Amino acid sequence: MKDIMQLCDIIRETSFSLHKFLKNGHLEKVYENGLSHRLIKKGLDVKQQFPINVYDEDETLLGEFLADLFVENCLIVELKACKTLINEHTAQLLGYLKASRIEHGLLINFRNPKLQIKKYILSNINDS
Repeated sequence: MKDIMQLCDIIRETSFSLHKFLKNGHLEKVYENGLSHRLIKKGLDVKQQFPINVYDEDETLLGEFLADLFVENCLIVELKACKTLINEHTAQLLGYLKASRIEHGLLINFRNPKLQIKKYILSNINDS
């Protein structure tokens, strides 16, 4: 596994390159497929629509959600194709991180003329 910050840099650079090529008029699935394709070409382990378990505080399995991209088994990448990122998008990713006990996530919006990327770290994920 690569250093998490180095991994995020690779994803940012690849996202910018994809956005520059495709611009901002496509559906989310097109960007998901494109980013996945480009990251795999760079030698990264990328899973699309990957099921991740969601746990309650007592470790009871509650179900699962599908991560748009799960990279190197340590980073959730949530993709959007909307006018701009809103608080609900952030809440969605933070909820995924907490419930899955995964510490790092990226939120990327391709639909805005200026690519939007936000990095989130949820530390002390076992705390309330």
